[in-house]
Amino acid sequence: MGKFVVKKTNTGVKFDLKAVNGQVVATSEVYTSQKSCLNGIESVRKNSQIALVEDQTKEGYEEQKCPKFQVYVDKAGEFRFRLLATNGQNICHSEGYTTIDNCYNGIKSVINNAADSEIVLPEE
Repeated sequence: MGKFVVKKTNTGVKFDLKAVNGQVVATSEVYTSQKSCLNGIESVRKNSQIALVEDQTKEGYEEQKCPKFQVYVDKAGEFRFRLLATNGQNICHSEGYTTIDNCYNGIKSVINNAADSEIVLPEE
């Protein structure tokens, strides 16, 4: 089982979803409060289980309704994904991957780890 690690930043609070091996598979945006961050975690738990994949690397890809994982190529030429909630808001994103297969494995890891991962809060 993976874990959501909540971290304080200079401008707010964010989370990383880590797989069993400790690898970060998804990172959130920065939230203004810990409560908002925890709501983001719940949104990842819920939406990742029902999201379809929209692979924007394929020509003529079929646009999916939210919630969805969007797969795309970044400016550096790496494959990435982001998870969009039902309202279209970006709730987490991946690191860059060198292959599309590794990117898809990252999505699978989010799906497998998000549902029941523990939440690790920052030390007060």
